[in-house]
Amino acid sequence: MARPILSVRNLHRSYPSGGGTLTVMAGADIDIYPGEMVGLVGPSGSGKSTLLHAAGLLEKPNAGEVYINGRECLKLPDDQRTRIRRESVGVVYQFHHLQKEFTALENVAIPQMISGVAAKKAEAEAARLLTGMGLGGRLTHRPSEMSGGEQQRVAIARALANRPQMLLGDEPTGNLDPATSDRVFRSLFDLTRQEGVAALIATHNMNLVPFFDRVLTVQDGLVVPWVPPVMPQISG
Repeated sequence: MARPILSVRNLHRSYPSGGGTLTVMAGADIDIYPGEMVGLVGPSGSGKSTLLHAAGLLEKPNAGEVYINGRECLKLPDDQRTRIRRESVGVVYQFHHLQKEFTALENVAIPQMISGVAAKKAEAEAARLLTGMGLGGRLTHRPSEMSGGEQQRVAIARALANRPQMLLGDEPTGNLDPATSDRVFRSLFDLTRQEGVAALIATHNMNLVPFFDRVLTVQDGLVVPWVPPVMPQISG
């Protein structure tokens, strides 16, 4: 079996709350393998975002280990964690956070240029990704000239611009209406499959469950397989 892109071990995270302590993660473990799309479902406040932030090296847990490509990252200096995050992890949030003064093409090209890619090569890769998201005709449009669904697709292309091995999505379609959400998520699914990226996507939209290879949930501070609810049978 291939080595996991992401391994989280014995993750603990708690926060001060009302004079006490709120425990969100209580020894969570998770493995994400190359090329698979894993869903993380559950209600708001269950710990999905906390797990994603730790997995993406965006937040340090109280205890535990996070391995990316087999390398334990939490003990590394800040600059090394930043480099691993920039090179290996793409993140898509519920809100797109695009730079409003730049075009769609520029929003996707600039992260590559910051990483040292030449401008023409970065723009060509940006155009390829955006076209793959169905935005080939919108490359020169600024966010204010695009719909919410189009802006979120730009954000997905931007997250994949530096060819990460892992994509983390924190409710990436949660700010969209159901029809737009389905279209955007299908584009996300198709592009991650095409790029061969491992993806961990947190969502409360149960309509997206069929897209995932596996579905997990957070229960009592642990990550466990999600079990579909059994619908009661109506007699008579």
